[in-house]
Amino acid sequence: MAPRTRVRSTSLLALSTALGLALALVTGCGDSDTDESGRGGDTAKGGAPSRPTVVVTTTWEGAFAKAAGAQDVKVIVPQSVHHAPDYDPKPSDLAAVAGADFVLYAPFEPYAAKIKEAAGSKAELVEVNLDNDADKVKAEVARLGALFGTQAAAAKWTADFDAEYGRVAKDVRAAWPGGKSPAVVSQVFTAWSAKLAGATTVGTYGPEAVTPAQLADLSAKKPVLVLDNAHMSTGTVLPDSGARQVGIVNYPGNDLDLLPVYRNAGAELKKAMGKAGGSAG
Repeated sequence: MAPRTRVRSTSLLALSTALGLALALVTGCGDSDTDESGRGGDTAKGGAPSRPTVVVTTTWEGAFAKAAGAQDVKVIVPQSVHHAPDYDPKPSDLAAVAGADFVLYAPFEPYAAKIKEAAGSKAELVEVNLDNDADKVKAEVARLGALFGTQAAAAKWTADFDAEYGRVAKDVRAAWPGGKSPAVVSQVFTAWSAKLAGATTVGTYGPEAVTPAQLADLSAKKPVLVLDNAHMSTGTVLPDSGARQVGIVNYPGNDLDLLPVYRNAGAELKKAMGKAGGSAG
């Protein structure tokens, strides 16, 4: 999952001003039944099923939507913004929401509901469980596929995901130091990467800062690796413990492809295990 951070309240006045601009953009784009892409209501021209228009708050939700079969996906928060709750929506964001069929958000992004309300959207607001744990990802993709009416695409993606996840996991586990499952300490939102690596989790920390008591307790468990959350790192978590710290990235890129998240995490874990094995030798 993603970090729960302090949420900066959005000004109602700012939203009202943005609303006026957004509605002007929306109402100036043709009649209310069919837009320029031919999508109108539940079906496109000719009675064929329409592609759902999906607006997501971040690339993470966007990757889930794409995996589920959505093709028309608009991301609101730029990838460069690590703390999505602090993002201020623009008039163009409200315009996108106003024309959406679905709006996907995470519970730590409470402004999503305000955006939908301010834009006067009739879109279905969908809360997504953002967790890269393989089982949870597949459950969410199946749920969204059923919601979008794209079950076949979601099933195809899941089959590809299983194959790639298995390949990455096998590759990482072949790099275990000394051929044994390494002991790791994981940030609470990177536990999925420990599972990918087949590691033995001896402790977790976060999202709050590690206290002196936690530091002593976690260090005493002699972890080989610390799996840190790259999106909310506070620096070296267990200094002087000898554990190698690995930054794990949760968010996909602008291509909204979730698979590279696992490949990249696997590569970082394999590299760190190789160095740990060398140190141990």
